[in-house]
Amino acid sequence: MTPDEWEALCDGCGRCCLNKLEDIDTEELIFTRVACRLFDDTTCRCANYAQRKSIVPECVVLTPDNLHEIAYWMPETCAYRLLYEGKRLPDWHPLVTGDPKSTHKAGVSMQGRTVSEHAVPVEDWEDYPLDD
Repeated sequence: MTPDEWEALCDGCGRCCLNKLEDIDTEELIFTRVACRLFDDTTCRCANYAQRKSIVPECVVLTPDNLHEIAYWMPETCAYRLLYEGKRLPDWHPLVTGDPKSTHKAGVSMQGRTVSEHAVPVEDWEDYPLDD
């Protein structure tokens, strides 16, 4: 897969940019509506994708080589996770529909649904669970 093909797998939902909490006892991942400081809530894209790792050192750069380590915390609808699990892309995925806005139209994206991590102290993130 070429780098452009790899990038095209992203459906633009923005869910991977949400901060997640992990229950210490159950190891359950809890997605919050608290988004990375670089997340653009309008476009559901990183506001500085090319330099994201230098600005947000904890940002994970997903690659075919590290997918096996990271897939478990990606959203269940994520094309990268689905690829890792050997599953098909959903009918609303832009690569299926040919429409780059199909993720938003399907109501799967985080467009207009997040708060910035700058606005919410870490200790309050649990007050912003992602309720789908």
